[in-house]
Amino acid sequence: MSVIDEVKQKLDIVEVVSQYVTLTKAGRNFKARCPFHEERTPSFFVFPERQSWHCFGACGTGGDVFSFVMKQQGMDFGEALRLLAQQAGVTVPSRIERDTRKDERERLYQVNEATAKFFQDQLLHSTTAAKAQDYLSGRAFTTDTVSAFQLGFSPDSYEALKGHLQERGFSEKEVLDAGLLVEADDGRTRDRFRGRLMFPIHDARGHTTGFGARALDDSLPKYTNSPQTLVFDKSGTLYAIDLAATAIRKQDRVIIVEGYMDVITAHQNGFTNVVASMGTSITEEQPKDSWRTFNEPRKPAGIETGDIESERTKNISTRQINTIRRLTRNVILALDADTAGEEAMLRCVDYENILDAEIRVILLPDGNDPDDVIREDPQKWQGLLSDAVPVVDFTFSTKTARLDMTTAGDQSRAVHELAAIIARMKDAVRRDHYIRRLEILTKTRYNIIEGIVKEYMAPSRQSKPKREPTTTQATQLLISNPLEEYCLRLLLHYPELINMSEGLLPEYFQDSQNREIFITWQQVKDLSLLKDNLDPTLWEQLDSLISLDVIDNKVDDKLANVVLRLREQYLRGQKEERAAVLAAAAEEEGIGAKLDEEDIEGNNRLLEIFKEKGRDHRSRKGWT
Repeated sequence: MSVIDEVKQKLDIVEVVSQYVTLTKAGRNFKARCPFHEERTPSFFVFPERQSWHCFGACGTGGDVFSFVMKQQGMDFGEALRLLAQQAGVTVPSRIERDTRKDERERLYQVNEATAKFFQDQLLHSTTAAKAQDYLSGRAFTTDTVSAFQLGFSPDSYEALKGHLQERGFSEKEVLDAGLLVEADDGRTRDRFRGRLMFPIHDARGHTTGFGARALDDSLPKYTNSPQTLVFDKSGTLYAIDLAATAIRKQDRVIIVEGYMDVITAHQNGFTNVVASMGTSITEEQPKDSWRTFNEPRKPAGIETGDIESERTKNISTRQINTIRRLTRNVILALDADTAGEEAMLRCVDYENILDAEIRVILLPDGNDPDDVIREDPQKWQGLLSDAVPVVDFTFSTKTARLDMTTAGDQSRAVHELAAIIARMKDAVRRDHYIRRLEILTKTRYNIIEGIVKEYMAPSRQSKPKREPTTTQATQLLISNPLEEYCLRLLLHYPELINMSEGLLPEYFQDSQNREIFITWQQVKDLSLLKDNLDPTLWEQLDSLISLDVIDNKVDDKLANVVLRLREQYLRGQKEERAAVLAAAAEEEGIGAKLDEEDIEGNNRLLEIFKEKGRDHRSRKGWT
């Protein structure tokens, strides 16, 4: 039995959910107001017999005990497993946990927290912080805002912070490992941040992971971050996610801006679902500063680690999108003209595939940041948010606005540039929609555009990476859902099937570990990269799936069959849940009627599956 299955066996979902919401009996099940959105009528149900939960209201989502904790706490699968394993009294073996540096990480959190308090104390009480205080006053930041964001000031000294931390029991190595010191070639160290306004950076759980710093004079770079450390990775970090998570979940929307000040001003004016992307810097190859004397002038822009103001939203990473996906699927990007480049738009389409939802954008007035707009008129900012448009629509408008659609050359250019974007969409209906729109814009026949789109899609269809030989294991892990496991084995062994998996949805995988593996597989599309992108707690399951070979004839037919059966399994499960809830929910206003409508729709979808099965005379055992 795997650790994951052992945790499931020892924990009752009702007891776990009760830690976060107040459940009341509803027949053999339990109900509550959904913790993931505002509502007056309970639409959130827990099913003890199935060990599952489902929201029949605005969320429309559900899952097992792992998916609930992941959504409630904003955790990834590994974090949820560790939390639940602790509650169940189950030890996560070191070969799976792979967390030998846990104590070291905890120590770095402590170093960073002590540093944040030191910097804030300097800002509030040091006479040398006058420039920083004046800057914040000029921005009209309140004392509550300064406190909430833990803003601070780093003294213009080479050893002030180092001495302070050593007095509190932290070693020089720990301070260096936290990225707070810079080491010379001769081994001497000095404070990394000096004479700057400081922005502590936290993860979703509130741990202080690193710092951003703004120069208060002409020093360069204007903005700089902590280097990458054991606890800080700017490519996976969203500034203020700890403060914004509740509002994002409650409003079911996140707004991503470009800088610290944009976020802070937004929050002070009531827009608390705003975060900033910490882009991946082009200079990340240089992990730490190189300096020879204490008198050496500060380095020009680009030498120190990443600048949140220079790389901006165009470098939102897959890890950041996955963090957001656990809170909401509704994303608005606040872009300036420089950020809204072609590369940014292509990435946004990839992120839409991950989110399974449209990303919307607002284009800021020339020369204005969100900070400028909000301070001038918060209602104007609200209007920009209301007028946000889908990113692909935005791209169509900006590209065609620069071209003359009466000329054959510009028509061809528009078709090819926009077809490349359409080809990245995994949803066939969306592709069709935008092909038709491009047909109207360029006066080019649909079949011609469709052919060009298929040409851009062709490389991924033709690519067929060689599969490394696998070794059959003598024993197999406990399988909680054989159909899900077989589907994953097909996808893992035959990467070319990705183009046949459009109808396969994450929610068809009822087991959270299988769902996480499927979602990650969709994102990386490369078996060699899959393990590196999975939490170590899922490696055991992945190894088991890869080690079990599958018959290599008619794998496309087998996948079509298993996708159909997974969809049927999913719809039947929903039907059973609705049936269990109908009686208990009859007295709740609106819920019964909504469930009746959903039941009719579900029956129709099941009927479609039965008809498709009737047309297909393949054996029901074709997947074994």
